[in-house]
Amino acid sequence: MDAGLLARSPIGRLRRPGGSSAGNGSRNWRARSGSLARARSAVREAIATNRHLRSGLLCLLIAIPLLGGGWLWLRQSSFVSVEHVRVSGVEGPQARAIEAALREAARGMSTMQPSAARLRGAVVRFPVVQDVRVSTSFPHSMHIFVVERQPVATLLVSGLKTAVAADGVVLGPELESSSLPTVTGSYEPARGQHLHNPALLESLSVMGAAPALLAKQASRVYVGPRGLTVAMKNGLLVYFGDASRPHAKWLSLARVLADKSSAGAVYVDVRLPERPAAGMSSEAAATTASGAASSDSESTVSALAAGLKGPSGQASTETKEAEGESSTAGESSEAGSGSSSSEPTSEASSEGATGAAETGG
Repeated sequence: MDAGLLARSPIGRLRRPGGSSAGNGSRNWRARSGSLARARSAVREAIATNRHLRSGLLCLLIAIPLLGGGWLWLRQSSFVSVEHVRVSGVEGPQARAIEAALREAARGMSTMQPSAARLRGAVVRFPVVQDVRVSTSFPHSMHIFVVERQPVATLLVSGLKTAVAADGVVLGPELESSSLPTVTGSYEPARGQHLHNPALLESLSVMGAAPALLAKQASRVYVGPRGLTVAMKNGLLVYFGDASRPHAKWLSLARVLADKSSAGAVYVDVRLPERPAAGMSSEAAATTASGAASSDSESTVSALAAGLKGPSGQASTETKEAEGESSTAGESSEAGSGSSSSEPTSEASSEGATGAAETGG
């Protein structure tokens, strides 16, 4: 090989005694090693000649394990043990049992090392408990906040009733109440089990989004010819269609109920919450048009609208929110909202009669 080419090749540069990359790297490494060696020598010399520095380093070496061990001991000592427990967020028939289980689990804990997982495990047998949050105050206080699942409907299976939450968890017959609307199922699930039927889950989702005043007026939820339907206690049918945008649909219903022009309606269609429609029977439509409404029989919608007012006669928060939301939709939306149509009452009543048979279990 030509000598010039060999000298310019990587091998030739490695062989060159000066100016090569390998040689420079070796010199840099030796320089760094020398600097480290001089620094270590300086430290050793300072320690050897300074008695106070030696004493400080010795104390530090002794204190580090002592402090670590002391911290571990303090976290489990009686100086920070939990002695005062406050439980909040629980109510209902199982409140005392839940509180007792949490207090028992908190006993023996430390305020410096609380265990939320241990508290959750203590109440896992109560499906009504959704989550447990804990905070502590030095030295002996603990606050446990319980997030509960609220029953939104009664599951009816072959005459047996049990309460269910909005997320489909079965809460048990103890929490069942006559004020809850009913949904029909085909089998009785165990306490704490999750429902899997899509129609039931949609019904529970809609009821979970219902304002409190309107939820109390609901009697039954089922799937009918117009989709998901809520039958109110006074006979009014509310067509939701499906479980999409449940809050907007409930607020749309509240606005329709607060409108006097909806008196005499037998159903309210909120499948399009921006354009709800109130359907009336032939007799109700004729009476409303002539202005000769009877004072003896209060219409279904009027009764529900009265339920939206508080003791002082002022409109409830849900009604005000509905009116505020709908007013921002624009003139075109407001023109369609609360529109009424005349339909035979037999259609709504026949749908309500067959609703139970159409609901899947």
